[in-house]
Amino acid sequence: MGDGAIQLDSDLLRTFVAVAESGNFTHAAEVVGRTQSAISMQVKRLEDTVGEALFERGSRGVALTRKGEQFLPNARRIVSLLDEATAAFRTPSLVGEVRIGIPEEYGYTILSHALGAFAKRHPQVEISANYGSSARNMNALHAGQLDLAVVFEWQDVPGGETLMIDPTVWVTSDEHNQHMESPLPIALYNRPGWCTDFAMKSLAERKIDYRVAYRSDTSGGLKMAVASGLAIAPISRSNIPPGCRELGAADGFGDIDTSRVVLYRNPKSTSDAVDGMVEAIRDAFTS
Repeated sequence: MGDGAIQLDSDLLRTFVAVAESGNFTHAAEVVGRTQSAISMQVKRLEDTVGEALFERGSRGVALTRKGEQFLPNARRIVSLLDEATAAFRTPSLVGEVRIGIPEEYGYTILSHALGAFAKRHPQVEISANYGSSARNMNALHAGQLDLAVVFEWQDVPGGETLMIDPTVWVTSDEHNQHMESPLPIALYNRPGWCTDFAMKSLAERKIDYRVAYRSDTSGGLKMAVASGLAIAPISRSNIPPGCRELGAADGFGDIDTSRVVLYRNPKSTSDAVDGMVEAIRDAFTS
């Protein structure tokens, strides 16, 4: 991109991220509130500034070039920092306590992102997190021990806010290919529940002969069992570990359930701190 200093316009970076994430100028224009022609001109200005083509244009939209893919993480980081800096001036710092219950699966990928963004804006808020099953978190919410509970649900229950659809799937290791063994070695949760019930039902429907090779209290234990070659396991699609893959219809498997990730709030938790954490969690799942 040349040896000289390059000055990047934040508006151009924001437009670049919007186009990269939407895949076309029309949707990006809606996101940033500009016309399609303005979006096109901004992308051209950015490409002229960096001296590289960032998108490949096609009849169905645009796709990132290799340079564009390399540029995207940095652009996202800069836009995020600008948003945080702006929010710090616009949003008064909150105080109080927020108690969150969330499945272990989303502790690192989602909650860490939400807490990082929230803590920068509101360092005086005391946060406590409980990593537990959906049933345990909902019981704690009803008992007044939590302000917010993020849970898995496989049926439509009014009262919560759906954050994402994240079906449970059977997962195998790319290296060990446990799904080729007979009887099929499987890993399951120690605790009973609909995840285990649905997983067993999916095997019965396909008349697959299996043996329980491993049990764990946590999703981390199931992921370890898969990655190490002990067994295949039911894991939410968003949490498939590196070196592993989903077993689809071509493998003789399919989705175990159609679970949704749902956020519930204690009706007695009405503080501004809880309001702020709801927004942070929602944004973390969206991004």
